Amino acid sequence: MWDWKKRGGSVRDRVDDSVDDVRAYFGGPWLSRVIGGLLGAYLLVAGAIGWYWSQEPDLFPVQQNAQAAAEQAGRQMVVGYTTVETLKEVSSTLLNKPGGYINNDIFPPGLWLDNMPSWEYGVLVQIRDLTRAMRKDFARSQSQSTEDADLARAEPRFNFDNKSWALPASESEYQEGIKSLDRYLARLADPNQPGAQFYARADNLNNWLGDVATRLGSLSQRLSASVGRVKLNTNIKAQAQLAPGEAPKVEEEIQETPWLQIDNVFYEARGQAWALSHLLRAIEVDFADVLAKKNATVSVRQIIRELEAAQDPLWSPMVLNGSGFGVLANHSLVMANYISRANAAIIDLRQLLAQG
Repeated sequence: MWDWKKRGGSVRDRVDDSVDDVRAYFGGPWLSRVIGGLLGAYLLVAGAIGWYWSQEPDLFPVQQNAQAAAEQAGRQMVVGYTTVETLKEVSSTLLNKPGGYINNDIFPPGLWLDNMPSWEYGVLVQIRDLTRAMRKDFARSQSQSTEDADLARAEPRFNFDNKSWALPASESEYQEGIKSLDRYLARLADPNQPGAQFYARADNLNNWLGDVATRLGSLSQRLSASVGRVKLNTNIKAQAQLAPGEAPKVEEEIQETPWLQIDNVFYEARGQAWALSHLLRAIEVDFADVLAKKNATVSVRQIIRELEAAQDPLWSPMVLNGSGFGVLANHSLVMANYISRANAAIIDLRQLLAQG
């Protein structure tokens, strides 16, 4: 407080002096220190929360999870139950992991993160592919069969924009997709409702694996492009006629992932590998008879082993982009190795399933 009685001079002088005192008190170094301290504390807390939100979920036991869910819901385990329940659990993990679904966050610290949103998108890609395969293949006996109503509602829900934050938010749409899967699962496990079916046939599995192989092949190429590589351009027109002894001309092009996108591609690959390893473990359970008859069980387990090896912890604070045989590591090339090996095993598995 200011003592008006002890101040001399006119009223105007006293008012001017008081204003100067207020400015000195609130505009001095004290206010700057307080603002700086609050800002530093906020950045520290936001950084710690962002680090926690960036932790990838652990692998979960697929078969035990499906059995526990069936017991809790009082449902009977049937063919297809493990696959659908695993798809639900993978989708729920996407929404309920630490920090929730952050791909559509518009406020810090989620706004500042890019590795986890890339991981989420990779998981979402595999969710979408399997949901589509269930709608058009697994739940239908033939091409002229009627599609399941709940699966027909689930597929467009999961294909909703992954970055929408309101009206509606991505999380609400994906949650509705999970509810549709649960309704289908409830009918599938109820013997009094024969309308829900799951056909564990080799042709159905082969069709889905074709989509998986396409995804992994594309990922392998994108990961390999982290160091820049010369690729032959296959999109060329056939030459009408060649002179004797003349070789056809093939154009070359350089493919290189932009520097700021290298970690995004890497974590998208980790997300797809995480989701796919769980889904394949569920497929191994529900398609056990088919795989045994085709002598393909070992092939499925080899694919799972490669995908789970791609989940090893990244001890580096950032995704390094060294040259192939340079001093620094290239984490993208290491990931590409696991993805390529899994893709090659899937191609072999599809050949086994196609054989009579």
